[in-house]
Amino acid sequence: MASITCSAADLQPLLGANATAAAEYICGRFASVSNKFVDTGYAMDNTYLLFSAYLVFAMQLGFAMLCAGSVRAKNTMNIMLTNVLDAATGGIFYYAFGFALAFGTPSNGFIGQHFFGLEKFPSPSFDYGYFLYQWAFAIAAAGITSGSIAERTQFVSYLIYSSFLTGFVYPIVSHWFWSADGWGSPARTDNLLFGSGVIDFAGSGVVHLVGGIAGLWGAIIEGPRIGRFDHAGRAVALRGHSGTLVVLGTFLLWFGWYGFNPGSFINILKTYGESGSYYGQWSAIGRTAVTTTLAGCSAALTTLFGKRLLAGHWNVTDVCNGLLGGFAAITSGCSVVDPWAAIVCGFVAAWVLIGSNKLAEKLKYDDPLEAAQLHGGCGSWGIIFTGLFAKKAYVNEVYGGQENRPYGLLMGGGGMLLAAHIVQILVIIGWVSITMGTLFFLLHKLNLLRITADEEMSGMDLTSHGGLAYVHTDKVEKKNMFGES
Repeated sequence: MASITCSAADLQPLLGANATAAAEYICGRFASVSNKFVDTGYAMDNTYLLFSAYLVFAMQLGFAMLCAGSVRAKNTMNIMLTNVLDAATGGIFYYAFGFALAFGTPSNGFIGQHFFGLEKFPSPSFDYGYFLYQWAFAIAAAGITSGSIAERTQFVSYLIYSSFLTGFVYPIVSHWFWSADGWGSPARTDNLLFGSGVIDFAGSGVVHLVGGIAGLWGAIIEGPRIGRFDHAGRAVALRGHSGTLVVLGTFLLWFGWYGFNPGSFINILKTYGESGSYYGQWSAIGRTAVTTTLAGCSAALTTLFGKRLLAGHWNVTDVCNGLLGGFAAITSGCSVVDPWAAIVCGFVAAWVLIGSNKLAEKLKYDDPLEAAQLHGGCGSWGIIFTGLFAKKAYVNEVYGGQENRPYGLLMGGGGMLLAAHIVQILVIIGWVSITMGTLFFLLHKLNLLRITADEEMSGMDLTSHGGLAYVHTDKVEKKNMFGES
């Protein structure tokens, strides 16, 4: 926030020849008021960021409910525990290493170099709220991966991959595209990638594609669950045990996405142009919430009718996944596209998810939560979508400071932004494949990845977690002819 200036020399002619003390006193009061406004601005921005961090963290509850409802009852405790530990292990490793590798400026374009263990924190660049917000993003990526390898993975593997992903793999990617020093960041002061940098505003690539590709490799190396495909290679549905939990988790994720996307502005008290206008960053935040909503709604309805035509029924789980696919896709360009474009984004995302699921069945790929298809496939589409539909005015507002910055190809901005985004997709796939693919392969070779067939048939709740999540009975009461037991 700009400070209010006051000069005693300017006031003296107005107050008389002997008014030096009065002028200095008045200017001192103005300075005090100006400092209070500056303090208030920092407080408002940090409060906004902290509230957004709480919303994003609440998405962990959504992930937990969605995962629990999407697996069979015999594995409920296992998948719930992995979600808890994604947050817990992610917190320690992101504090120790992750944040520094991601945002430790000044640094080079590849990796951060400062703030290990939050040393010398807070700084003029970052406060504690920013760490909390970025940690919530990191554990979201780990939560995506856990869904792909659900119902057949040794518990120790979850601890190992979650620590590695949140402490090293994910932070490197976020440094590349979100740090001011990253080689693909739009916030660089010079040498922008294709003159633009990558506009991945809230992480269709940084979060969703990273988590999706990590889960893809884990599921490929493990192989499908027992019974997922019959002896003839035909797909057999292994349905989750609770549609109620799936819907509850979906709504919690929807709610949290309003911290994920609009919260990525980091601050709210910023004007566009002259102060005193009704239009500023607060307006862009509202628009981002609208584009997020419309993309999810469009994807949900498209999935509803698309699956009705293809499968002949209305499936609530499919609709929930379609909705989330729309959110994953719009996350990249939510701040720089018009609401009508968000509807297009959601429509295409739904068909990307449907097509990805069909391809997965053909290739005998098993992902209990469709996480790789949803976050990897729809996330990739969202990155391309931004390169096509980013609007010039919004790009200049959100990413100011660079003249003639490229924008969406279909909006008249040329193909430079799209080229940068294609590079992002390829680089993320390559980086995550090398790191997480290698990790899962080593775990497999060390017999630390997949559980035994007997454990899988019995369910991990019983074999690894001390008992089933639900107490149930098959007892049937017999009644006499008068309806009495």
